[in-house]
Amino acid sequence: MSVQNLNTFDPFADEADPLAANTDAGQQNHIHIRIQQRNGRKTLTTLQGLPREYDAKKLLKAFKKEFACNGTLVEDEEAGQVIQLQGDQRTKISTFLVEEGIPRATIKLHGF
Repeated sequence: MSVQNLNTFDPFADEADPLAANTDAGQQNHIHIRIQQRNGRKTLTTLQGLPREYDAKKLLKAFKKEFACNGTLVEDEEAGQVIQLQGDQRTKISTFLVEEGIPRATIKLHGF
């Protein structure tokens, strides 16, 4: 009699190690739009992974004017330049970037 439940199965065997250094040069870079909970109802939207050909300062200024919110540009060691905006601006940022010519497939929305 064999028991099937005792067999080992690793559901993440085909996935790469997310904490490993980016050794794959052909890996496609994605733009990550995340939301972080601050205190109470306050939220913070972060944008990272923006291609180098886009000026982050000009983009931040356009975001602040278009979405009527405050924001800042933070320099991170691992993620590079990260744009932070007040409030939940995930869908607005996504549509803005698609209108500017960035393919929707490279934009990843995270959160809630």
